[in-house]
Amino acid sequence: MERIIIGLFTVAIGFAPLSGMAGSQNAHVTEAVQHTKEAIEHGKAGHADVLMQHAEVALQHAEAAQKDLKGNAHVQAGVKELKEAVHHGKAGHASEGTKSAESALTHLNAAS
Repeated sequence: MERIIIGLFTVAIGFAPLSGMAGSQNAHVTEAVQHTKEAIEHGKAGHADVLMQHAEVALQHAEAAQKDLKGNAHVQAGVKELKEAVHHGKAGHASEGTKSAESALTHLNAAS
């Protein structure tokens, strides 16, 4: 019985560092991901103006995350793609804006 308790304790200690990782995601990355998903959804529906609005909010959060996570290449790439999504949205190009937002989402998901 003592061996079982020691074994379980050892396993629990081994997983303790992993439990903190779930909460370590940057809040700005989380918000950027959510708004990027909204941008994609509206872009697929042909709503370039709403795509642009969500991409702008996502960009603000991604830029804040960039300050928090200095040197994170995925966040930097996400910012670049979100700027493209905003540009295409302003031009009324929902399809192109969606492609840029999808690329941004891939990078932002990798950054978290």
